[in-house]
Amino acid sequence: MKKIIALLLCGLMLCGMLTACGAETMGYAENGVAMDEMVEAPAEGIYGSSTSGSTADSAAGTQYDDQKLIKTVDLRTETEDLDTLLTRLTEQIRALGGYTEYQNIYNGSYYSSYRTRSAEITVRIPADKLDSFILEVEGFSNVISKTESVDDVTLQYVDTESRLEALQAEHDRLVELMEKAETLTDLLTIEERLTEVRYQLESVASRLRVMDNQVSYATIELQIDEVEVLTEVEEPTVWERISTGFMKNLKNLGDRLVDLFVWIVTFSPQLLILAAIVVLIVWIVRRTNKNRKPPKSPYAPPQPPEEQK
Repeated sequence: MKKIIALLLCGLMLCGMLTACGAETMGYAENGVAMDEMVEAPAEGIYGSSTSGSTADSAAGTQYDDQKLIKTVDLRTETEDLDTLLTRLTEQIRALGGYTEYQNIYNGSYYSSYRTRSAEITVRIPADKLDSFILEVEGFSNVISKTESVDDVTLQYVDTESRLEALQAEHDRLVELMEKAETLTDLLTIEERLTEVRYQLESVASRLRVMDNQVSYATIELQIDEVEVLTEVEEPTVWERISTGFMKNLKNLGDRLVDLFVWIVTFSPQLLILAAIVVLIVWIVRRTNKNRKPPKSPYAPPQPPEEQK
């Protein structure tokens, strides 16, 4: 009986020792070894593990109510008064809450009698007011061509949002681990990873802001030409084409003659100097040829001797 009791006491003591060792091992793991695993674990979910894959799969099979669409419109227009058109465009852009992203105005050639002016403008308009802006442009200008395109970036937007959330979660976990770090090695490891995560957070957040701007504001590329006669949008008849072409060619011929006259008058000093040089060269050549005696030909008949007096 005593042997049985002694064996039971030994078993209880052995269990207690094993339990204490297990508790110490778990505590050490929480403060030391497991910390590296916690630092690396979120990165797997960010760079293509089950988190990104499940997000992409669910996004591919889900129809989102809030679609992210990037709208772009290319317009080529004509006007008889470029300055007035630009003023009206500026007023309309401000009224709709948009802004001008790029503008380039070309005032034509200096040597041309007719200065063909033009303008290239990139306009950003709220996406929900795009149709209103296009109608206004068509109302006070002659639209020659219009091209519209829509790019659906919903899946890309959702994926970027998911990555931002995962990076933010990893950032918060690293901050907590930094407060619990007990060794310098663990602290340096956490700080290094925290720096990388913060850089990725800024990059992904910046990409998300760019996409938000592209979705919220439609882009309109405007090519405006100032012309004297607007292009007919409707298909003209044969006689209209003949008369229009004849008048246009006649006008071009007159413009070319005017350009030639302007060019001659503009460069008249250089032309006079050049003409004087040519006249001088011709005079010198003629003078030289006149003073030079022609050589005697061997076939010429002999001249009779002069009579002696």
